[in-house]
Amino acid sequence: MKAIVNVPICALLAAPTRESTLEDEALYGMVVDILEEPAPGWYRVRTHYRYEGIVSADDLIVGDAAADAWAALPKKIVRNKNFCDVLSVPKVQGWIMAALPRGGILSPVGQPEKGWQQVRLADGRTGFVPESILGEYYTAPLSQDEETLRQALVDAAMLYQGTHYRWGGKSPMGIDCSGLVSTAYMLCGILIYRDAHIMEDFPIHEISLENVKPGDLLFFPGHVAMYLGHGRYCHSTGRSGDNGFAFNSLNPDDPDYRADLKAAITQVGSYF
Repeated sequence: MKAIVNVPICALLAAPTRESTLEDEALYGMVVDILEEPAPGWYRVRTHYRYEGIVSADDLIVGDAAADAWAALPKKIVRNKNFCDVLSVPKVQGWIMAALPRGGILSPVGQPEKGWQQVRLADGRTGFVPESILGEYYTAPLSQDEETLRQALVDAAMLYQGTHYRWGGKSPMGIDCSGLVSTAYMLCGILIYRDAHIMEDFPIHEISLENVKPGDLLFFPGHVAMYLGHGRYCHSTGRSGDNGFAFNSLNPDDPDYRADLKAAITQVGSYF
């Protein structure tokens, strides 16, 4: 059976209790597959990017008919701001129907008018959002041109500057290392493995460090970063003093060089 995520950020947990470890977060409007019910009021689900966790039934609209109808609608995502209020009328004084994070999915209704886009929520209600906040919902790579796609991946990662570190997170409320890079790829229409290593049957393959280019991934034990070019990379780290999105360098002459990470690189991965 399928279900639609019906809360802004849906916690995928390790066990059927709110006190469990956060494994991942599914974002508003994503469709998930229900695998089992490990406890009353809880479901084990699999996301469209093939990651599993346990979620509260209260966070979902359950049913194949509803999920299939939602999947068939046109889509946009919240992209150009960290969060977006869905308002009851096309003006800022409207009632806030929902507040959705970057990556949340909405269905546009008609064409924008005077800077406002009418949108349909997963539960069927309609509201309005500033059209400029929305971005394309890509189900395939946004470009076949390698340089264009590499720059888009870097640009998507840069959207999370200032975000603090959250284990299992992948929203502007908090993001971890693999959440950052996998979400950047997802915003560009590419689904890679959610955790910090190269996984078979996902579209990242190993390359040499000498061949690394912008948008490629640097893997460390339990950690991953995105390479930006000119020896620099970005990542989300729980390291004291950083506590979130950070820039560092592979160049020993740079002030933000981290010798510990340079020495710890285990793999370099590329989609290209």
